[in-house]
Amino acid sequence: MARNFVELKVSMRAKAGKGAARATRREGLVPAVVYGGKSEPAMIALDPRLVMRELGKSGWRSQLYQLMVDDKRTVALMRAVQLHPVTDRPLHVDFQRMVAGQHIRVEIPVTFEGEEIAPGVKRGGVVNIVQHSVEVNCDVEHIPEAFIADLSKLDIHDNIRWSDLKGADKVMHTNQHEEDFVIATIAPPTVAVETSEETSEEASEEKTAEVSTEE
Repeated sequence: MARNFVELKVSMRAKAGKGAARATRREGLVPAVVYGGKSEPAMIALDPRLVMRELGKSGWRSQLYQLMVDDKRTVALMRAVQLHPVTDRPLHVDFQRMVAGQHIRVEIPVTFEGEEIAPGVKRGGVVNIVQHSVEVNCDVEHIPEAFIADLSKLDIHDNIRWSDLKGADKVMHTNQHEEDFVIATIAPPTVAVETSEETSEEASEEKTAEVSTEE
């Protein structure tokens, strides 16, 4: 399947520095920099609405963006976004150039499918998500858009592990503590436990009432 690219319209900035960045913001744009790829950093600016649109997507950290920089089409990842502490308006964006053959660390979202038909869920179990995303080390050509976790066959106490994810065959995770860690589990229903606790409380109240009556 062809990799999905998102094209962002950007303009060039002539200068770097705090003064130039403030001037860019006064124009209603967000200052940004494109670095890496054995090239000089490029100063750019873009519409803040485009930034907020991308931040609203769960997989923006692994999304590949196409930018026109110095009349050249550049592929980049959005690495960091600085937000205003009060308004959450984007103040600055860092993009990293992607070059063929380059290996990078990137956070990939996990998409969960089949929850509605999972035997454990049908029996009252609850999906407990342990990892919403996984950081991996991979080359630029094989950055996954997302990993797929298929929950459709899971019963209560079953789980999905790293080795079960679809789309993880060409990348390596960076988890140094566990090789095949848990992504999600089907936890047993809690209704029975809550009912038992309520029954115990009612019994305790009745006993207290009996003691009070005897007195």
